[in-house]
Amino acid sequence: MALGSESFHMPILTIESTCDETAAAVISETGAVLGDCVATQEALHEKFRGVVPEVAARAHLERILPVIDSALKQSGITHREITAIAVADRPGLAGSLLVGLVAAKTLAIAWDKPLVAVNHLHAHLYACQLSSEHNVYPCVGLVVSGGHTSLYHCEGPIDLTYLGGTIDDAAGEAFDKVAAMLQLGFPGGPAVSELASQGNRQAYDFPRSLLKADHFDFSFSGLKTAVRYTIVGPGHQDFSKITLTQQSKADICASFEAAVVEVLVAKSSRAVNNYQCERLIVGGGVAANRYLREQLQQNATANGYEVVIADINLCTDNAIMGAIALEKIKRNEFASIDLDITPGLQRGF
Repeated sequence: MALGSESFHMPILTIESTCDETAAAVISETGAVLGDCVATQEALHEKFRGVVPEVAARAHLERILPVIDSALKQSGITHREITAIAVADRPGLAGSLLVGLVAAKTLAIAWDKPLVAVNHLHAHLYACQLSSEHNVYPCVGLVVSGGHTSLYHCEGPIDLTYLGGTIDDAAGEAFDKVAAMLQLGFPGGPAVSELASQGNRQAYDFPRSLLKADHFDFSFSGLKTAVRYTIVGPGHQDFSKITLTQQSKADICASFEAAVVEVLVAKSSRAVNNYQCERLIVGGGVAANRYLREQLQQNATANGYEVVIADINLCTDNAIMGAIALEKIKRNEFASIDLDITPGLQRGF
């Protein structure tokens, strides 16, 4: 069903399944959330201390239809009133993406509705617009999550230029790996952050990789290795036998968190200055980190620019941020029913 934007009198249905959260939302033409449902998989992946792609895909299969049904029931909207179906097609885990895309295509065909493709990373930044009372564009955008650490120059919601990103581990992945080393459980980010608040951020001089490089790429693999050597030393693998005191663990977490945050803040601030922007927007799971939020705000205040960080409930993966599809609908940018996924962590997203 090919419709122009002038034919749309929302709401739309949005679907998110890029990693380990199965989510759906019903969004009005003003961006109001009429219905929202997120099914988390944390308990399934906890024993593996990380997301297992096949487990995630199977869980999405079990949950996708109940989640969509729940969002629709909350909204009080019938499928006949839905005017488009938006789905995240990139980037992410291949199996997870496929579940969401197949569900969206099936409903688009069955309900005779047009399809809108959503870039998951761009949507994380759009969560900042949903969290703000004023237009946040143009700006520099930072996406910082378990799988991504990327900077963009954003002229508009869907007019983004990639500036740089991680060349190895993402910031969130590093948090999870450090948590695993210290036996703090999964997901590791909140646990590391909580322990860090009790530690000394200057206790260990961990590396700030690429901090002063004249580009906007990030690297956290060396930092992760430095933490590993601090905990067990080179050549040792059995983290279950570590005998660190609770204060030592707190100091390691605090020093690690300080190293990550310093790099994120410095590079983001430099991008704002280089592109002569007045605003930085920040989205993604790690954007919920309290220390990062504090340091971003302090730096913005000191350097005379505004920082807009997504609301806490919109930092982790959700379908509400799929409201970015409204921006594509305004431009008549609909996807073909032949739409395919684009998984992975390719640079340039």
